[in-house]
Amino acid sequence: MVTGVVAGGVGRHVEQLTRSLVGLGHSVVVASPPVVASRFRLVEAGAQHVPLEIGSRPLPQRDRRTVTALREAMGEVDVVHAHGVRAGALSVLARTGDLPPLVVTTHNAAPEGRLAAVVHWNLDRVVCRGADLVLGVSEDLCEVARERGARDVDTAIVPAATARPSRERADVRQELGLEDGTPLAVAVGRLAPQKGFDRLLDALVAAGTTSEDALVVIAGEGPQAEALQRRIDRADLPVVLLGHRTDVPDLLASADVVVSAARWEGQPVWLQEALSVGAPVVATDVGGTEQVLDGAGLLVPADDPDALGAAITALLQDQVLRADLRAKALVRAAELPTAEDAAQAALTAYRRALASTESRDVD
Repeated sequence: MVTGVVAGGVGRHVEQLTRSLVGLGHSVVVASPPVVASRFRLVEAGAQHVPLEIGSRPLPQRDRRTVTALREAMGEVDVVHAHGVRAGALSVLARTGDLPPLVVTTHNAAPEGRLAAVVHWNLDRVVCRGADLVLGVSEDLCEVARERGARDVDTAIVPAATARPSRERADVRQELGLEDGTPLAVAVGRLAPQKGFDRLLDALVAAGTTSEDALVVIAGEGPQAEALQRRIDRADLPVVLLGHRTDVPDLLASADVVVSAARWEGQPVWLQEALSVGAPVVATDVGGTEQVLDGAGLLVPADDPDALGAAITALLQDQVLRADLRAKALVRAAELPTAEDAAQAALTAYRRALASTESRDVD
């Protein structure tokens, strides 16, 4: 496995795959920055760790060192599975010819900003031209990979963790200072543009949401925290930024409404967790969100704060609709893939990449 500095969803996926594959009797080496190995407890999951640096932007001298370290680590493995276009591109450069076989999972769409988008485009092109198999976490990423010349493309499986709520709803509400009867809306994610929390605030303003209507809590941390807090204070919105939380299942299980205002998502793990506790969901129709919900939630256009605000208000005010979505959420959760499914899919992908390499060697 190869990964750079990643957010929670990708890191948990790498940890989950590592633990499952080791449990099935396979040997796993994870090449990653030390902070990733530590945060996601990859050694405890059974991996051998190779420390290296993969940053958020190209740095030639550092990247040359990383390619050298990767090439050395690749000498003893049967297949490489890189996560993200930056880790994938460096893995392409580190290979000797077509060996070892390389699978790359693309976890994100291009970021906002012209320069960042151009860098992402070029890295993605290297990945698509160099990997034996590209796995996209949503169908739109799979289409992009095909358009950019990938020789083989399929959909990745990224399941949620199995964490369950550990506290009662009343205890969570009391901690948050909620009065009896005040609805609770919960959103989760890194406070960064992709997650659309600025759009969520726009939606609350458009809907005229006040503290009498609901308390909206956002679990997560990130570069937009200060800017979001200024907007919350300026508009006197009933929103609390909770920062990093280790009790997300408790928050989701206590929610009257779960909201995703993302500009793009792959297979949002936290929405899978929301479904597993029967939370009513309203979400923007982006990336793989529709694939995850499959009818067990309200979908609104990505760039329409008015529609998002109206959907949140409707759900807050309609107990019958919330009960219907809770029931649908639990049904859908039972259909979602498991960690075992993800591990078996990964092994299938590895065999596919091996077979592709072997057929080219014969040719």
